[in-house]
Amino acid sequence: MRWWDIEPVLALEKDLFPEDAWSRGMFWSDLAHARGPEATRRYVVAETEDGGRIVGYGGLAAAGDVADVQTIAVARDQWGTGLGALILTELLRAATAFECVEVLLECRVDNVRAQKLYERFGFEPIGFRRGYYQPGNVDALVMRLDTASDSGLAASSTSVQGTDIND
Repeated sequence: MRWWDIEPVLALEKDLFPEDAWSRGMFWSDLAHARGPEATRRYVVAETEDGGRIVGYGGLAAAGDVADVQTIAVARDQWGTGLGALILTELLRAATAFECVEVLLECRVDNVRAQKLYERFGFEPIGFRRGYYQPGNVDALVMRLDTASDSGLAASSTSVQGTDIND
């Protein structure tokens, strides 16, 4: 993801997460740490081959040997295509490149679709954050993946026809 991707990403963000969408500043802040030798972030966008419409994005932050999936989103018309798995695969590759031994994430307790995706990759529930998503006061399910084993990386060969992942 680059700075010029922020506006279309924000439009998708507001469509998918109307109550707790990220702000422009939040994306700018994370992208500021995604380049150079001291990078601690990895953000990707998925674009269609015909016209380059952004249909998904994801971000990961690393701190020491722990990574955290900051966000994953897929346009509604792309649900069920495997795009979420492709984006998550890219983020897990980044966690490996950052030499992280575990990856954490938070997921809305009412987002069963996302929970199933994460479980397929080997993430396991480890707790809750009460009222994490505001202003809706929705709880977050915290999940963890141990990347020191092969538990979650078996799906690394996932591909989606007609979609490119770009950083």
